[in-house]
Amino acid sequence: MNKDFDIIDVRAGIEAENGRFAALVRELTEKEGVFLINLMASPGAGKTSVLCRVIDALKDSFSIGVMEADMDADVDARTAAAHGAQVVQLHTGTSCHMDAKMTLRGLEAFEKPLPEVIILENVGNLVCPAEFDVGADMRLMILSVPEGDDKPLKYPLMFTVSDWMLVNKIDTAPIFDFDIARCERNVRALNPGLKIFPVSAKTGEGMEAFTCALSGAIAAGLSSKRKGAGE
Repeated sequence: MNKDFDIIDVRAGIEAENGRFAALVRELTEKEGVFLINLMASPGAGKTSVLCRVIDALKDSFSIGVMEADMDADVDARTAAAHGAQVVQLHTGTSCHMDAKMTLRGLEAFEKPLPEVIILENVGNLVCPAEFDVGADMRLMILSVPEGDDKPLKYPLMFTVSDWMLVNKIDTAPIFDFDIARCERNVRALNPGLKIFPVSAKTGEGMEAFTCALSGAIAAGLSSKRKGAGE
């Protein structure tokens, strides 16, 4: 086939630029001793409810910061602040996700010293946030029972790139046709190493086991960063 025009791979350029900023995010969090979590889920899956449970469980052990990414408004930021976290509100406008450059700007907005744990509550979306590496130490996703156990089949990338997954709203399982075992099989086919925690942020079921495991992962991550910094 004759080609008399240039083809520019725009996506490759976007990914390369994002990768450079993700490296800067990692450099900053290593230097400052910060464990960064990228929290991702659909709108209404319970991100903010889970976030508040995490803040309450961990704030006596670690200083906690939250970056609230929303297209507009500050409702979730106010909620997180009321639970004792230092909060930075990020308005993304028409952007449906956070990228590494936005994340770096958010980190730089915190007062020094930076909180030991910073949780980025990403824009509600199962697609775009999965495509962008923001330089986080952990990608934590939430799937809620009302969304259905077939979501790993429909949105495979999110389940492939995540490190941990919460199945939230398990208190509603009797109402919906949601098979946790089937969901786990679908997930394991994509990501055998994904850690899965069934929870209810509303009732608290499963949250203690999750937050204890999370606390251990954070402590190990921070210890590794301190050793790397020569402390």
